[in-house]
Amino acid sequence: GLKVIMDLIPNHTSDKHQWFQLSRNRTGKFTDYYIWQDCMQATGLVAPPNNWVSVFGNSSWQFDDVRKQCYFHQFGKEQPDLNFRSFAVQQEIHDIIKFWLGKGIDGFSFSAVKFLLEATHLRDEPQVNKSLSPESITDYSQLYHDYTTTQVGMHDIIRSFRQTMNQFSTEPGRYRFMGSDADEDTEATMMYYGTSFIQEADFPLNFNLINMKNLSGRSVFEAVNLWMKNMPTGKWPNWVVGNPNAARISSRIGKEYVNVMNMLLLTLPGTPVTYYGEEIGMENIASENVSEEHINSDPVVVTFPEKSPMQWNGKINAGFTDGNSSWLPVNSDYQSVNVEIQMTWSNSTLNLYRELTLLRNDELPIQRGWMCYIWNDSNVFVYVRELDGLDRVFMMVLNFGQESTIDLKALVPNLPFEVIIRLSTNFINTGKAVNTQLIKTEMGEGLVLEYKTAKPVHTMEAFQGNCFVAEKACYSSTFNLLYTHC
Repeated sequence: GLKVIMDLIPNHTSDKHQWFQLSRNRTGKFTDYYIWQDCMQATGLVAPPNNWVSVFGNSSWQFDDVRKQCYFHQFGKEQPDLNFRSFAVQQEIHDIIKFWLGKGIDGFSFSAVKFLLEATHLRDEPQVNKSLSPESITDYSQLYHDYTTTQVGMHDIIRSFRQTMNQFSTEPGRYRFMGSDADEDTEATMMYYGTSFIQEADFPLNFNLINMKNLSGRSVFEAVNLWMKNMPTGKWPNWVVGNPNAARISSRIGKEYVNVMNMLLLTLPGTPVTYYGEEIGMENIASENVSEEHINSDPVVVTFPEKSPMQWNGKINAGFTDGNSSWLPVNSDYQSVNVEIQMTWSNSTLNLYRELTLLRNDELPIQRGWMCYIWNDSNVFVYVRELDGLDRVFMMVLNFGQESTIDLKALVPNLPFEVIIRLSTNFINTGKAVNTQLIKTEMGEGLVLEYKTAKPVHTMEAFQGNCFVAEKACYSSTFNLLYTHC
């Protein structure tokens, strides 16, 4: 069924928030709810306490005329950081968690958590290029953020969130999900899974498919493999192909690859995470459509092009609102790219997304089975999904490059000479039988091939080390039952 998971950003509040207004006036316990430092010199000039730089550039310290001190902000000056070294602040977040769980939501995804703590010594962060003058450092990428991210104690705070959530997971069948958004290097990201004896996130969001520098069959394989080979044993993977802070698939890698990227997303092991509009191939709005009003109202203006309203139909405002206009404009292509029109096209991006979802829901090997890498090159990425106890195997041939021909029979000798195309991004090919010695794919085409075998790929010596299973499960045809102790 449908679950509701809220995004919670505990790191900061608005500067309009009541807590901040009370803190700037040094009111009771709220005095230390934020990170304040003296920064006014005897001459009356303001000098930041150190060289720390905001994610959006320039000093992360902002002088406040009321309190006559500087407050710290990892993001925009309108987003002051909470002081998580204050027990009272931590308790406030626990109360917020309890409030929403008490309302019946099914979990949280905690965002920007690597910023929760900063070093108390306030030393300057090391420069990437030491030859630059300290005064010239204004960009976030010019510093190593050794003192403002992933500090000792940060994971303890996140684990305490998990413990609070566990209090609401005691009812039978009512587990509360916890995700985290860290966007760190692979080793640091895996820490958010917790340990074998201390639970943390069910999974940290995986941005490997978003962060690829270039697109090819090999780069997609590398992005997938980087996660799978580093994920702790017994943990559950996930895949994110779009989010509010990244260009849409169509704008990022090209509209011709939207369908094959969605096919990848929905056939990999683990949880697929999609961003609204990717199921119809929405594009970013043109940057010139972001007005001065938007720029002056939000420091995250650079991410506005991918936040345009959902395109429901070809009517005014794409059916998103009955008002005269939406705050961000709809994309100019809304009359040809929308849900209503794609529901009438059998070969639409939306219809393919639905077919992939049905395939995923209906086929146990894709839900719970093994994944084995078969081949990757500059054009295609090939892998299988299979489940112990079932003789039915699905092989994905996904083209992220140019037109390609591949001999799958040479790679997997026990493969039948003919297999069925269960699903293709080119709908006219769905249901056809194809020669496994001559599998052709066009640029951006994806195939889900189906065949039967008595010898699964993951049992073959040639593929040892190239197969992964998150939570091993087996199928009993006698009892029509999926079981885990096998």
